[in-house]
Order: sequence, then C-alpha cells, then structure tokens
Amino acid sequence: MIGNMEIKMEKIVEQGLLYDFYGELLTEHQKKIYEDVVYNDYSLTEIAKENGISRQGVYDLVRRCNHILQGYEDKLHLVERFMRVKENVSRLQKVSADPSVTREELVQEVGLLSHQILEEL
Repeated sequence: MIGNMEIKMEKIVEQGLLYDFYGELLTEHQKKIYEDVVYNDYSLTEIAKENGISRQGVYDLVRRCNHILQGYEDKLHLVERFMRVKENVSRLQKVSADPSVTREELVQEVGLLSHQILEEL
C-alpha cells in the first residue's frame, strides 16, 4: 500500500515539475484543466461539470497534456538538467558543512561540482 502511495506522489511531483517548466506552452484551456487535476486535486467529474465537457474528455485532455509536457522534456531535458544541478548544489552544501573535510578536499570538491554545474547551464 505504501509503495503505491509513493509512486503516486512521485508521479504528482514529476507532473508538477514538467508543468512548472513547460506549462506556459499549453493553451489556456489545457492549463486550467491540468491545474485543476494536478494542483487543485479536483475530480474528473467536478471538472467536467464546471467546464461543460464529459468526464472522458477531461481524462483525455489530461493524458494529452501529460504527453505534450513529456514530449517537451524528451526534446529539451530542462527538468533533467535542473535535477542534476540541484543534486550538485546539495552535494556542495553537504561537503561545505562537513567539518571533517580538509580545506584541500573542499577546494577540490567545489571545483569539480562547480564545473559540473556550469556544464549543465
């Protein structure tokens, strides 16, 4: 049960990130429906009634939006690059806060990580 919940949460986070990066490329109608499903957690029935479309229409639109957003990511890799930069910054914070790391080790690690970050930009 917990495994399914974790998978669902990961999917919601992934959808949110894709929308954050590429959502402005959707139409206003697509954005409204997608936000209601992903961010506002409205049911398909609620959204269908509010927008005068069928429940199946809402479902299809959300699937289409997911496909569109994933297509942008497949081509541009902005979320992937963002996540790598975020991981490197986290590693920088961790190594710089570690009192057991010598100054030389810190300089070397900062140099390596900053180079990796710059490569992503």
